[in-house]
Amino acid sequence: MEFFCYHRDRPASLPLRYELVEKHWSYVDQYAKEMIARGPTLADDGDTPTGSVHILDLPGPSAARTFAFDEPNYQAGVYRDVLLRRWSNMLGRTMWDFPGGRTGGNRYLVIGLGTGQAADCEVPPDRDELIAYGPLLSDDGATWLGTAAVVRAPDSDRARAILTPDRYADIEVHNWHDRHSRKPPAHVIAESPSERPATSCFPEPTKASA
Repeated sequence: MEFFCYHRDRPASLPLRYELVEKHWSYVDQYAKEMIARGPTLADDGDTPTGSVHILDLPGPSAARTFAFDEPNYQAGVYRDVLLRRWSNMLGRTMWDFPGGRTGGNRYLVIGLGTGQAADCEVPPDRDELIAYGPLLSDDGATWLGTAAVVRAPDSDRARAILTPDRYADIEVHNWHDRHSRKPPAHVIAESPSERPATSCFPEPTKASA
């Protein structure tokens, strides 16, 4: 069961964030096998962190909330809020499988928030420019609440264009990069979540919930 977690920094929290960086990394490294993508969003200078993105495969909503709210930066007050939603891995791979590698090109986090009929349930044509892509869902996976993606694109307008504009109440685009994130050991990457891509916005029900 996959989850999208975006912690947004509060104003003037950068010194505290830097003070806690080793605690943050140590905490996140405990979830290395569950990690699908991770990395900070960045200010327009391309260097100053403005938030932290983590996409993970976890047992359920309770485990996702534990991850989000026990995180050291959250506990210390670095973040002003957190967006935590169930998510579905439409690419069936992790960011370490991204064909474009870890360098080159501009990279963006794109979040579209909406309700009603599900939108953008098919992967955009140029999937090799997508680092992560999938719908935001309710805890039970039955209600579509938007889309979250990490994409390589020439600029923010091109990144925004992967979503259908009139299907969302709001679309956010943030500079993103994984260069501030330590790469897990090779054996951990090999054990990271990797499965066939989702074929629908809505996950197939498990035997227990069917």
